[in-house]
Amino acid sequence: MKRLYLSCLLSACLFFSSCDTLKQIASVIMPSEYEMATGLKDALTQGLFSGFDAFANPNSGNPLVKFAFPGEAAKIEKTLNDLGMGNLLNQVTSKFTNAMTSAVVAAKPIFLNSVKSMNFRDVMNILVTDNTRAATDYFKTAMSASLMSAFRPIVDSTVNLNGANREWANVANIYNKIPLIGKPIETSLTDFVSARAIDAMFLSVAQEEEKIRTKYEFRKTDMMKKAFGYAEQELARRKQSQGGTTTPTGIR
Repeated sequence: MKRLYLSCLLSACLFFSSCDTLKQIASVIMPSEYEMATGLKDALTQGLFSGFDAFANPNSGNPLVKFAFPGEAAKIEKTLNDLGMGNLLNQVTSKFTNAMTSAVVAAKPIFLNSVKSMNFRDVMNILVTDNTRAATDYFKTAMSASLMSAFRPIVDSTVNLNGANREWANVANIYNKIPLIGKPIETSLTDFVSARAIDAMFLSVAQEEEKIRTKYEFRKTDMMKKAFGYAEQELARRKQSQGGTTTPTGIR
């Protein structure tokens, strides 16, 4: 009876030990290029939704989603405030902030489709890197021009629809008539607002990517877990082979 008990106990230990070994092996198995690319795209998409959430609440105090004047913003605001135009400035700022929000909401399919249609080159080096924003950098380089082209008409429509462009034109005309102001400001801000909104989205994506790369709990899909789990294990292995020591960043 004792022998049977010991045999069962030994078998159980071997079984669970082999399970742990299999888990460790699975955690470092190299994903396919498709799995790497899908994990990266999942991360970018998650970052886009983080940006959508931020723009959906423009009064949250998040500076990313608040309109700011172009160029020498502080100088423009001070000059116009000194002229007693503070209320008009606040009104214009609010309208442009709301216009950016409306434009981003309307452009959700454009942003999401841009990720789906993107092809990664050298996917391994984008995934396995110390650059915690590598995928976002690639996304920005590859897709900025097409995003701007598709997004600009939407911004143009929203700023004209809520009257922001008209009120800004009045502000700009008054400012540009002030003697010795230096460089005049643009009377239309469609391009500026478009670029600012896109940059804010890219920044949101970059911040989310950094979280995904460094914290396991932010990896919301199986492909993200597989791709970024492999990436941190491979980075750790490379550093150890170079004589350094490191702890996988996702294990916290």
